[in-house]
Amino acid sequence: MSKATRANTQSPAPRGGDRHDLIRVHGARVNNLKDVSVEIPKRRLTVFTGVSGSGKSSLVFDTIAAESQRLINETYSAFVQGFMPTLARPEVDVLEGLTTAIVVDQQRMGADPRSTVGTATDAGAMLRILFSRLGEPHIGPPGAYAFNVPSVRASGAITVERGAKTTVKATFNRTGGMCARCEGRGSVTDIDLTQLYDDSKSLAEGAFTIPGWKSDSQWTVQVYAQSGFVDPDKPISRYTKKEMRDFLYGEPVKVKVNGVNLTYEGLIPKLQKSILSKDKEAMQPHIRAFVERAVTFTTCPECDGTRLSEGARSSKIEGISIADACAMQISDLAAWVRGLDAPSVAPLLDALRQTLDSFVEIGLGYLSLDRPSGTLSGGEAQRVKMIRHLGSSLTDVTYVFDEPTIGLHPHDIQRMNALLLRLRDKGNTVLVVEHKPETIAIADHVVDLGPGAGTGGGTICFEGTVEGLRTGGTITGRHFGDRAAVKDTVREPTGTLEIRGATANNLREVDVDVPLGVLTVVTGVAGSGKSSLVHGSIPAGEDVVSIDQGAIRGSRRSNPATYTGLLDPIRKAFAKANGVKPALFSANSEGACPGCNGAGVVYTDLAMMAAVATTCEECEGKRFQAAVLEYRLGGRDISEVLAMSVTEAEEFFGAGEAATPAAHRILGRLADVGLGYLSLGQPLTTLSGGERQRLKLATHMAEKGGVYVLDEPTAGLHLADVEQLLHLLDRLVDSGKSVIVVEHHQAVMAHADWIIDLGPGAGHDGGRVVFEGTPAELVAGRATLTGEHLAEYIGA
Repeated sequence: MSKATRANTQSPAPRGGDRHDLIRVHGARVNNLKDVSVEIPKRRLTVFTGVSGSGKSSLVFDTIAAESQRLINETYSAFVQGFMPTLARPEVDVLEGLTTAIVVDQQRMGADPRSTVGTATDAGAMLRILFSRLGEPHIGPPGAYAFNVPSVRASGAITVERGAKTTVKATFNRTGGMCARCEGRGSVTDIDLTQLYDDSKSLAEGAFTIPGWKSDSQWTVQVYAQSGFVDPDKPISRYTKKEMRDFLYGEPVKVKVNGVNLTYEGLIPKLQKSILSKDKEAMQPHIRAFVERAVTFTTCPECDGTRLSEGARSSKIEGISIADACAMQISDLAAWVRGLDAPSVAPLLDALRQTLDSFVEIGLGYLSLDRPSGTLSGGEAQRVKMIRHLGSSLTDVTYVFDEPTIGLHPHDIQRMNALLLRLRDKGNTVLVVEHKPETIAIADHVVDLGPGAGTGGGTICFEGTVEGLRTGGTITGRHFGDRAAVKDTVREPTGTLEIRGATANNLREVDVDVPLGVLTVVTGVAGSGKSSLVHGSIPAGEDVVSIDQGAIRGSRRSNPATYTGLLDPIRKAFAKANGVKPALFSANSEGACPGCNGAGVVYTDLAMMAAVATTCEECEGKRFQAAVLEYRLGGRDISEVLAMSVTEAEEFFGAGEAATPAAHRILGRLADVGLGYLSLGQPLTTLSGGERQRLKLATHMAEKGGVYVLDEPTAGLHLADVEQLLHLLDRLVDSGKSVIVVEHHQAVMAHADWIIDLGPGAGHDGGRVVFEGTPAELVAGRATLTGEHLAEYIGA
């Protein structure tokens, strides 16, 4: 065969398309952005920096990524768009050069109890296909190995309308892998009936003690009272056996209540569907407290927690069932899959190996496929989402990451950096919102926002190279080279908290004494057992205040004033000063503007197009009735108070006519955690991740406890904010508290009085205490990965 030769070896003239090598943003005004204009190079790694709340996420996620997603959605038909989330065009004058954006954020993965690491990735599906092809004995198609698929059997007659109608007998069978006892959840519930109702009362007297179930107006309660199955005026303790069976376990049946057709169902199945089927961590605090009182979760005795039917567990490949495979640590599972020799499924094995190796490469080799996805941290969830993109053949895509190094030990950050560079080198544009100097250092281009947070931010302070950032004079540039020194002297403990034989998750009979009255930092690589040790062995009780990484949930009606409880003393102060009811000063209650129901804006639904929000004409966006705004405290009405920043409000409620000690104390705590710039009425939905973390910290600081347990409090914090956090931790310890921090940040490690280092690796390679002592001893010994990185950080 002859090989084609090129007649002209000169480079072709550049075409018009070759010039589109920039993403241009002009006049961005989303959230706190102040007419921001910026040009971002394509096919480069660009890092966006700035203090928490400076506008990084508003620019990257809410402007660039949001508009890319909106434009892609517009390519679908109006019919398809009707089933998709509606996205409004960001408030920006010009956006040019956009490419398809893939957003990998820190949103926790679905908290459905049947969602696992295996179901959330392709690994579970490929493993089920593998067992359906190679498993012995063969039990059926891939669905027979899925714990989300129940077995179904049916028989009967069907009418076929084709020409002359014919009636034929038909049977239907589908083999599923779901355990029938626990319905694929792995655990069964035992319900304490005394927590559901007071059996000395009748339904009419309000026997139910379930949160939200009121006998006078609640539809759910009326269904039971008027169903005809039980006597609503008879105490529950005097029900007959039939009445009790119908009351607790009755099958769903239609009943008429006040002329409305509703469904009656026994109390136990009703609760299992409405409350117990949800993930406990996703519940509101008072509902979760009720569930913890009323329900005991125990491992399913039939499937032993594997979620799978006996048939699915009986089918094996080389002595390993799919339940065994899903319970393996992923690094071990990858080795097992590599050892399989089956030419008939070679393409499947290659794809499965690649996926499992990606888990290991990204630092998640310590997970197992049966790990519930709701238990993953924000950083772990983000890395799980990254896995499907690592082997992608797509190029010229914009990847958007939200602090991908959160929850990573310095040792693991190097691997994450390598992955970001690999995505860039495949010809993609990589945009990263980040605070860690190790990741900022590998950027091709840096965009620094600021100079402050909230209304003090929203402008571009610097654009250019990393070297230019170091000498640029911005807050990020000034703190870029910060290195904390190890303390010369450490505090002496006032006592010890003994932990003996800890075995939660991967811990191996750990015995450790946690000193009290000092700042203790628990560290180690991701998956080494830090959270298992701290949260599993130091239960939150009367004397322990535990602040985890759980997300703050709130609607656009929620704000810092409502979340922290600040609005209660403010409402009471207004009511006392004006001689009226406190409820008038709530935009969610009696004081709400009738035109917008206290939202401040009116939303117009436009079907598949984005809803349009217009400022309410009646209240002009103030959210309150005109009559309410006539009442004043210290010369300000309630809407003016909610528009104040924390710093302004602290001064306002600190002295003079408006002096309110209860409000002043809460505002002081908000200022202590660095949120002085936030306005009291700013919706929680507009806060950044770092701001939400600190808002939660400020709220918990009010709780009376001798031991504070913090889980990665530096998450989402700028280099400059970490210093303020250290001062806050010092103040807590100096006030007589014991502070235990799970942390990877070297500045916090160096500032500690005592360090407990777990490892040496992750998963079954971890779970042991590899060092206990002062930071100086850890640096001097350099015997662990943490010791090596801390020594490098402080320049020892």
